[in-house]
Order: sequence, then structure tokens, then C-alpha cells
Amino acid sequence: MPDRVHYHPNLIFSVGTQVVTLVDIPSFGGLVQHARGTVGVVVKAPTDHEHSYRVRFPDGFEAPLRRTEVTMLARFKEGEIGDSTHAATQVDLYERVIYRCVIGSQAYGLADAESDVDRRGIYLPTADQYWSLYGVPEQVENDKTQEAYWELQKFLVLALKANPNVLECLYTPLVEKATPLAEELLGIKTIFLSRLVYQTYNGYVLSQFKKMQADIRNKGQVKWKHVMHLIRLLLSGIGVLCDGLVPVRVDEQRERLLAIRRGEVSWEEVENWRLSLHQDFNMAFENTKLPERPDYERANAFLISARHRALSEELP
Repeated sequence: MPDRVHYHPNLIFSVGTQVVTLVDIPSFGGLVQHARGTVGVVVKAPTDHEHSYRVRFPDGFEAPLRRTEVTMLARFKEGEIGDSTHAATQVDLYERVIYRCVIGSQAYGLADAESDVDRRGIYLPTADQYWSLYGVPEQVENDKTQEAYWELQKFLVLALKANPNVLECLYTPLVEKATPLAEELLGIKTIFLSRLVYQTYNGYVLSQFKKMQADIRNKGQVKWKHVMHLIRLLLSGIGVLCDGLVPVRVDEQRERLLAIRRGEVSWEEVENWRLSLHQDFNMAFENTKLPERPDYERANAFLISARHRALSEELP
């Protein structure tokens, strides 16, 4: 079975896209020229959702149709199969959260009066939810409460790839909920640490500083909060390679990092610190005792065990 069609509600269909009408199409005399469900082709696309498409039908008839009056043929044929948003509306996946923690500035020790409380974690769907035609979303989130939870498999994959946000979830001191299954995961969290941290952390910081340097040239602006977190990420990556754990709190560098966020440190000074940290990162990479790759086998065994336990209605 081919992958599900990638679809975004704000997508503007391009010319040539086959679409299905969601309304009856009247003729000039008021009679129905084409019934709802007729296939046509977009011959003219608007630049926004306020204007109409021009759709041509097999008999040559053309009609202006708004975005709400058509959908992609491929999407129409799929229906709700594989639509995890449908599954999410049928059950409260937040009731399947096995792990919830606080990351971000609160966990780093860099919070101020305006800082949000960012909660992240893991949810484990029941076996029926996971096996259903609809599937489950890789992530559920609530913007109002600043909460986001990864489905267990997605979380494990990101952790194996040394995703900084996910690794910090495993090492944050601010844990609000952990079921026995989550406690097992925390007990084996070192299996996710490897030399991949060097490429992931270092590469991200390099790409972001390159973008900021372009912004300085073009706009003369610096997002100092973002700069602070990039420096913090370098410090964290060095700590992982040197100590074999993810340092979350930044007590020793707290004041210096906050000074960057307040814009009290010159760009030149920040750049010098960053370049020095890159050198430290290189040295840590050369001397680290971490393995080349994470322990995929143990992560896979944990996931399979969790799937078996999801057969029970009770949250493991």
C-alpha cells in the first residue's frame, strides 16, 4: 500500500491537480451540470484561499470553485484511512501519557518571570489504537498549555538520532509523571548516547549561526535569546561527550548566558566564545568514551516489550 498522501489544510492546489467536487455544480440555467463527487482538473489556481479555483470537467465545462468546495482526488479516495487526526478525536490520547516532564528554561535554570513552562513527554497508545486503520499521530500537542507528547516509537527514534530536545526529556530533573514503563526507560537512558551527539548538536549550532550572521548583514538584528540557547546547546553537547550524560541545568554558566539573552554581550565576544566551544567540542569528540552508535537492539527490545504491554487496557 503506498504511503498516505501528505496533505496540509492550507495547501493551495497547483494547476493540473485532480480534484473532487464537494458540492453540486449548477449550469448557467440553474440545473445541476455536475453532481457532487465529480472529478475535475484545476486549470487556474488562486494565490490565496480568498479566491476561487478554475476547474475543468471531462466534458469541457469549467466552473469557479472555492477551496471549501473541492478536495484532492487522492485524498478523497483515502478517506479517513490512515488519518491519525481522526483517531485523536475518537479517544483522549492524553490519558495514555506515560511520561511527563518540564524542559526549556525552567529546567535549565534560565527562567524569568515571563518564561513559559514547557512540558514534554511520551504517550503509549493501546494496541487497538495502534493497529487500527486510522493509526495514531506521532505527536499530540496543546499550544495553550505548552504541552507536547511523542508517541513512544517516535520518541525512541528521535532519541536514537540524538535529538537534543528528546535527550533532555530523559535527563531533566523536573519529572512530573512516570509510569513503571517510563521508569524502565529512564533506567536505560544511556543507551541513546553516542558520538552522534557531535554531529547533531554541532551541526545544528553551525547552521543556526550562519543564518543569524546573514540576518545581521541584511537586517542588523540579533535574536539574543536564540543565541543564548545555541551556546547552551554547545555546552550541553560537550558535557555529553565528556561525562556520558546530558547536562540540563547550567548553574556554572548561568549568569554569562543570561547576559547574552539580555543583549549585554557583544556579538564579537559571543562569536569568540562559540568558536572556542567548537574547539572544545572537537577535543571532546576525539577523547570521548561513548560508542559510535546508540544501542538500537536494546531500544528495539524495549519498544517490542511496550507494545506487548499495550495489549492491556491499563496504562503500563
